[in-house]
Amino acid sequence: MEKIGFGIIGTGSIVNTYVKCIDELTQAKLVALYTKSSERIDSAQKEFGVPVFDDMEQFLKQADVNIVCVCNESGNHGAAIKAAAKAGKHVLSEKPLEVSLEKIDEVIAVCEQQKVMLGCTLQNRCSPEYVELYDAVSQGKLGKLLMGNAHINWYRPTEYYKNNPWRGTMRLDGGAAFMNQGVHTIDLLLNVMGQVNSVFGNVKTLVHDIEGEDVGSAILSFASGAIGTITGGTALYPGYPEKLEVYGEKGSILMEGGEIVQWNVKGLPRPSSTPSRELGSGASDPTAITHLNHKKVIEDMMTAVMENRSPMVDGPEARKAVEVITSIYKSSEEARVVSL
Repeated sequence: MEKIGFGIIGTGSIVNTYVKCIDELTQAKLVALYTKSSERIDSAQKEFGVPVFDDMEQFLKQADVNIVCVCNESGNHGAAIKAAAKAGKHVLSEKPLEVSLEKIDEVIAVCEQQKVMLGCTLQNRCSPEYVELYDAVSQGKLGKLLMGNAHINWYRPTEYYKNNPWRGTMRLDGGAAFMNQGVHTIDLLLNVMGQVNSVFGNVKTLVHDIEGEDVGSAILSFASGAIGTITGGTALYPGYPEKLEVYGEKGSILMEGGEIVQWNVKGLPRPSSTPSRELGSGASDPTAITHLNHKKVIEDMMTAVMENRSPMVDGPEARKAVEVITSIYKSSEEARVVSL
């Protein structure tokens, strides 16, 4: 079978993860990259061994690019997605899909109009132990859900923001600890607990010189009647592995750093599973997270294109976490409960 060609928008650190995944997938090939910095062209071509363009139109004219991976700044995802879609390319975007619901709705509409696939990389859904948790909940093993908590109490040094001035800005990062670092675990929480009816949030910037928050918390009310909490930060030294806790009337399952650390379900021993200790946590270092789950997302995107089906996380699915996060920001700003 002919290989599926990939183009990547952006040449930041996350691109190395995508390139590694594409290299390891036998049906995939890297075709071209786009960078907004003409100074990066020569070094990127030497590093990745493919043509690198600083002209978006020329990049998108590459006929053998079937899927475009959008890996630039979060607040620039929308423009890149729309350009790729209008060029007839399927799109896989890094998280978050965009930084506002208005922008997300716009890119979903454009992709639908152009009849191209739109996927979002929320790779933690692929963690083997999260899949165990999700299956137990979806099969009713925990009974009625009572409470779900997400804790992303991480740490980032001053240099993390200083070396990449777009980080922590409202325009390009859409916030900080919740929108950038927290979005993955918040996505898992919503995926397992279901629709959120309302949030009451409190976010602050206490340590870093950024526009977005470096600490925050929220109380959630779910449509099912369950309640929940979210805490997050990038100022919480030294940074602790992210946690996901799900409590039901028949028991509870607790995850930490992508691993199940507590399985207490009445009459149901934990099924055997493959340990996922190699997946890593970004508690204090974003580069500690391996590429394995990204690889599953990219492979799923290829299969979705070949089978003409929706990818694992499509536009409407990716929208959910951003809706909750932006509602938390609004709640904090207005000091009131916000209904979704």
